[in-house]
Amino acid sequence: MLTAAEWAEGQLGYAFRDPALLDAALTHRSASKRNYERLEFLGDSVLNFATAVVLYRAFPDGDEGDLSRYRATLVSGDSLAAVAASLGLGEQLRLGSGELKSGGFRRSSILADSLEALFGAVYLDGGISEASAVIERLFAGRVGQLPQAQELKDPKTRLQEHLQARGLHLPVYAVEEVGGEPHDQWFVASCEVAALDLRARGEGSSRRRAEQEAAQRVLEALMADEVTAHD
Repeated sequence: MLTAAEWAEGQLGYAFRDPALLDAALTHRSASKRNYERLEFLGDSVLNFATAVVLYRAFPDGDEGDLSRYRATLVSGDSLAAVAASLGLGEQLRLGSGELKSGGFRRSSILADSLEALFGAVYLDGGISEASAVIERLFAGRVGQLPQAQELKDPKTRLQEHLQARGLHLPVYAVEEVGGEPHDQWFVASCEVAALDLRARGEGSSRRRAEQEAAQRVLEALMADEVTAHD
């Protein structure tokens, strides 16, 4: 079985000078007071800086909004967890017995946090150039697979921009139902574009999600009407 140092060199392409930093980055708080939480805090900033540079170079025509959406996609919890899983990071983590029994080494939030901690550890061990190089290697494939910036805008934003381009008033949103227990609520919201006689409802675990779903349905109906009108 590979040691943590051998794993890091093979998967990250980086050889740690200070093994204690690597050890801390791979230790969950359930296992020790000396864990990855402080390194995670640092690594989050390092990751944001490094991906900003990568995206700035990869998309020379992208504006600030485009680049921000690209970065949000790259550094999302789901994205980080997927990268961590591809590295086999979960198998390297030190977890307390409770986390081990509950499958903590597979939990997305733990994988994402520990990956950020690794970036923080590489920064402290080798500097920003080394940390940026590691991040660029790990995310290069994902940068190449990013969709068009327009596709990353949420439905409410896309609907608003579409209506404004046509000189129409903004949609009106309303919460129609709220149900469930206080800790597990669900919402039903509506989105209406009166000028086009379009209205749809959406559901979600928050008001925002319900409104986004309603906006998406209105947007789809709007696009379908425009396609029909052009036929």
